[in-house]
Amino acid sequence: MLRRIEPLLARHSVLTLFLMGLFGFGFGVVSLNIFAMLHANFGLIARHGAMALFDGALLQLLELILFGYLALVFYVMFKTCEYILVRRLVG
Repeated sequence: MLRRIEPLLARHSVLTLFLMGLFGFGFGVVSLNIFAMLHANFGLIARHGAMALFDGALLQLLELILFGYLALVFYVMFKTCEYILVRRLVG
């Protein structure tokens, strides 16, 4: 996939910088939300045990794991844009 995106981003530095900012912002927002929600989810499970799991805490935990992977995608795309910009500036 990077082979398809890289030529476009290498030609347009402003677009790459803009996307890098969006991906960095997305990573920050999703990561901050994950930590806050995980703390609340584990507190609920610790207080109410299996009843909380059956009432939806387990589903919420799975959603938080998926948000973790979304944050990872944002981070990888941020680093991809960074790599392309640094290579263009140095090379």
